[in-house]
Amino acid sequence: MLLSTVIFLPLLGVIAIALLRGLGESAIKGIALAIGLITFVISLGLYTGFNADTATFQLGGTPIEWVSGLGISYHIGIDGISLWLVLLTTFLTPVCILAAWNSVEKGLSGFMMSLLALETGMLGVFCSLDLFLFFVFWESMLIPMYFLIGIWGGERRIYATVKFVLYTMAGSALMLVGILALYFQNDNSFDLTTLSGPFEHSDLLFLAFFVAFAIKVPLFPFHTWLPDAHVEAPTVGSVILAGVLLKMGTYGIIRFCLPLFPDAAEKFTPLIVPLAVIGIIYGALVAMVQPDLKKLVAYSSVSHLGFVVLGLFSKNPAGLQGSVLQMINHGLSTGALFLLVGMIYERRHSRMIVDFGGLSKRMPIFATVFMIVTLSSIGLPGLNGFVGEYMILFGSFVQGAFSKVYVVFATAGVILAAVYMLWMFQRVMFGTLDKTNENLPDLNAREIVVMLPLLLFIVWIGVYPKPFLNKMEKSVGLVVTKVQATPAMGQLENGVPVGTKLALRETEHEKSEKEAQTK
Repeated sequence: MLLSTVIFLPLLGVIAIALLRGLGESAIKGIALAIGLITFVISLGLYTGFNADTATFQLGGTPIEWVSGLGISYHIGIDGISLWLVLLTTFLTPVCILAAWNSVEKGLSGFMMSLLALETGMLGVFCSLDLFLFFVFWESMLIPMYFLIGIWGGERRIYATVKFVLYTMAGSALMLVGILALYFQNDNSFDLTTLSGPFEHSDLLFLAFFVAFAIKVPLFPFHTWLPDAHVEAPTVGSVILAGVLLKMGTYGIIRFCLPLFPDAAEKFTPLIVPLAVIGIIYGALVAMVQPDLKKLVAYSSVSHLGFVVLGLFSKNPAGLQGSVLQMINHGLSTGALFLLVGMIYERRHSRMIVDFGGLSKRMPIFATVFMIVTLSSIGLPGLNGFVGEYMILFGSFVQGAFSKVYVVFATAGVILAAVYMLWMFQRVMFGTLDKTNENLPDLNAREIVVMLPLLLFIVWIGVYPKPFLNKMEKSVGLVVTKVQATPAMGQLENGVPVGTKLALRETEHEKSEKEAQTK
């Protein structure tokens, strides 16, 4: 009951706004913000009520038959992986509503209705345990996102919207074929919890699901829709797109591709890992030469999500936990960057880096917040990005000989991220203050309130990630168990990585042999 309330409460907000929009813009904003905050507060009950000692799905209640003749049911639940994505969604939605308080110039009621409807679609994706229900939520989130970009976007919004929808629909068609194939191999049931392989044509099924999720991530070379969608979307549309929608792709990989088709995942890992590394480096290099702030942040997402995919296919606890944590980190850091770019755009009506310079002299609060978020994005120790990237690189490095080569190249992405982010920050914040920017106001109280929760979690995860990792540990361990039968190299034993312990044991063994030979 609690989980269903969290999923569908935003839809009540949609109905309330539709019925009461005649009361004026203030009432519409108040209703949307109230629903967003209430949904977030209720969702905190999922955290407190979640049992971290088990990997089973929880808090979903008894499945309800939806279309009994076809084996379709309303079956929901969360584990330690989906828990954090649900909380990220409910957290970012009220932040976005408050951020858009004064920026929507037309159709405010439709904007807020689309945002709340989108929240329900995203929450449904992360909570569905019925494949048909999952597909319904997956497709339903396209409609409000289509309106958010197509109506409230930039000059090339129609092109960006159509491209976004076509890419997603192409992947959805493949995924639907895969879902139907699993349905017929699962005694005509869409129940995810009863699926157990091996499946016929598992290689093709893996590819059907993986391509759909790779498009959503997006993984190189399926990334070309993302920069256009980000640049043309309104600010909060970019925040939701980067913060939550892209995570639907990585969530699909860890929920479906790895545990359902472990043999196929193993077979295609030598192909997928290079694509992830190419995405890391390519996204960083292209971001480095962007003259547009928003486009720079958009390409940084391609690079950062490459790290997530790399960690997922390390197929060990350290790598997978790092990837799940990095999904959250990316949602916070990149979401904050898009908000900051939107705030400066509202003041200057330009996103070109060349139009700025010396803003720290005129906007010290903005510069301070921008600095913290920038350092978070490049993975500075003490901030959230470092923890996730370290776990991903460690898990990938210890997995096998082939992975070590790719990790070396992936690490270059960390260095390049520092280059393009710090260079961008230097050009925007330091130097000579242009006369056009002399009267730009600093962050107001509402904007500070928008940014403070994001900064809180950026520092919290960087300093003390244990509460976040503990909740997902058992669920990630179950995925690893399904993917590989042998002990994972990245597993922690008494707080020390197994790979490190094994290396120490091998070193001690070699030392003993040398001593014996000397004697």
